[in-house]
Amino acid sequence: MVRSEKTRKFIIEKTAAIFNRKGYTGTYMSDLTQATGLTKGSIYGNFKDKNEVAVEAFRYNYRFQTANVIQEMEQEAHAGQKLLRFLNHYKTAYAAIFNNGGCAILNTAVDTDDGNDLLKQEVIKTLHQWHKIISETLMQGIEKKQLRPTEVDEFTYRMVALIEGSILLSKTLNKPSILIKNIEFLETEVHALFGN
Repeated sequence: MVRSEKTRKFIIEKTAAIFNRKGYTGTYMSDLTQATGLTKGSIYGNFKDKNEVAVEAFRYNYRFQTANVIQEMEQEAHAGQKLLRFLNHYKTAYAAIFNNGGCAILNTAVDTDDGNDLLKQEVIKTLHQWHKIISETLMQGIEKKQLRPTEVDEFTYRMVALIEGSILLSKTLNKPSILIKNIEFLETEVHALFGN
């Protein structure tokens, strides 16, 4: 069967939330055929295996979560405002993330930690991209004298960890206030870094 980009895109869009909610091992071929209305042969005619679908679904889920926040950050010139836009995104858009099954990075990291090296490498690559966005923003602020020098790696990892952990707790316990309060804590830290 000839691969079709249109069909591949359709399969990814229809199965991304399933992989995010059920994980790689919890998602069966029957889930994929039911979500897409396609046969197993049609799916495997466009992807070599379930792993390839899962990797593309993870990439789709990550783009779903980050596209808007990156656009929002790019609208700001000041590094502090960029970081506050980043944080505000998670404070205001958490419902869409929760409805999609939670954070794709966290879900996939837990699901693949000891089993699926291909997906785990995608998660690691994505975490490095996230780290790069935040740390480069901080470094630009330091270079432009917009903020006080800080330990960039330490702050960046703390920010990522607090967001990820808060999403996990908030979604699991159905208490969005955990995420919102921790984002507000991070906003206070950003204001302190920028001296305002």
